[in-house]
Amino acid sequence: MPLDLPQTFRHHVFCCAQQRPPGHPRGSCGAKNAHPLWQRLDQKVQAKGLLDVGMAMTGCLGFCSAGPLMVVYPEGIWYRPETPEDIDEIVEQHLINNEPVERLVMVLSR
Repeated sequence: MPLDLPQTFRHHVFCCAQQRPPGHPRGSCGAKNAHPLWQRLDQKVQAKGLLDVGMAMTGCLGFCSAGPLMVVYPEGIWYRPETPEDIDEIVEQHLINNEPVERLVMVLSR
């Protein structure tokens, strides 16, 4: 039987909020000033009334040295925002206009 989900999202943003102790060899997004950026993202999404954009804080996304990191689905586009203005640009260009912010896109490789 299918589940009756209350809402589906056009975009779902996952933001790493991992906070490891100072000096941890892997580092963490939290130690790289991620939390104020994610607060800005939440404020912008709410202020713009983007009810079709979901946002979730996560633990480690696995690429600690590159943080702070976020990933936007369904596209699977990874970003490394550094400033509040980067967040504003991601909201306006990607979450509203469906165009990735190429200068902030992270290309992950192994």
